[in-house]
Amino acid sequence: MARESPTGPTLGTADAADYEPHTKQRQPMGCLPSRTKPSPLTSNPSALLPHIGLAQGQPRAYLFVVLSHDRPAFERPRPALCYTSTVALIEAVPNVSEGRRTGVIEALATVIGTCAGVTLLDTSSDTAHNRTVFTMVGMPTPLKAALMALFAAAVERIDLQTHTGEHPRIGAVDVVPLVPLDPSDMPTCVALAGTLGAHVAQQFGVPVYLYANAARKPERLRLERIRSGGFEGLTEKMSDRTWQPDFGPARPHPSAGASAIGARRTLIAFNINLDSNNLDVAKTVARTVRESNGGLTGVKAIGVRTARADVVQVSINVMDHERTPLHQVFEVVQREAHQLGANIRNTEIVGLAPAGALTAAAIRSLKLRDFTVDRLLESRLNLGPIRPSTDDLRTL
Repeated sequence: MARESPTGPTLGTADAADYEPHTKQRQPMGCLPSRTKPSPLTSNPSALLPHIGLAQGQPRAYLFVVLSHDRPAFERPRPALCYTSTVALIEAVPNVSEGRRTGVIEALATVIGTCAGVTLLDTSSDTAHNRTVFTMVGMPTPLKAALMALFAAAVERIDLQTHTGEHPRIGAVDVVPLVPLDPSDMPTCVALAGTLGAHVAQQFGVPVYLYANAARKPERLRLERIRSGGFEGLTEKMSDRTWQPDFGPARPHPSAGASAIGARRTLIAFNINLDSNNLDVAKTVARTVRESNGGLTGVKAIGVRTARADVVQVSINVMDHERTPLHQVFEVVQREAHQLGANIRNTEIVGLAPAGALTAAAIRSLKLRDFTVDRLLESRLNLGPIRPSTDDLRTL
């Protein structure tokens, strides 16, 4: 597995860092699997296979874990296993600039959910960020079709000229990371990013930047550099030849702005909410923990407001949880916040996270001695490389 160099990511490595805004509140049940409308995620995992066009055989196993503490247990999606042996299964995590209008969010989710060969795994929204993050999986061809359908629906419904929110953004469909569920499929994600970017620019007139592993210029490895200046600064930015897009016109779409499409490894979106009304506290903690300021390896962080006046947030991307585990991030934020007179109110994992990251945090919290994953019940049930279910970790 490739690692970042001490001086930062290099073009083409699997560690190219980015910061993707993430959100916290689950949307109405029309967007997600529910008790009254069973989905392949909440019943038989093998039922997921027809939805993504796969057949059973000698499979590779993938586990998706959803943490949703603000919903009743019976409404929380269960972990799902999907299998493939010879074709790339890709995760796409598009971030759209709408987190307040429920009707629009549900419409976008419906567009994704009705695309053959793609499964919508999660929808997370935040009103303060005014963003929604969708998580879907599929093989390259149907996944590209679903993302094109999402672009069409979002460009029609979202106008950045009237959009406000805590997170930086440049587009209606702001960022589309493509994530290989098997690291060897990274070249497939890179190729798909290029094809998707060209088609988005051609069909919708939305300029597209390729970032992270898909970047074609070194300065576009890091998403935050592309998004610097936001939607409002795009016209001036694109007048510089250095920042003309990879695809499409050298001017922003009037209402949909631009989009960043890339390929990267899995990251964990981890929000830590502080009991404070002082935004500077969250910003100071974020500066301390992020790698670019000499903090934790592979950690990106910003301080933002939340919907509550008495709560601010350190919004974090953990780029490699094996190098910097979640409990280490938590402990450093707790220490730095305490020094500034603030306490951690709660934390959130947004979207989907590798179960191994949560296992490590549980082992640390419980101070388990000589514990290995083969001590887990699921690992002994002939289910392949499985980690604890969401309910198991919640019990821990």
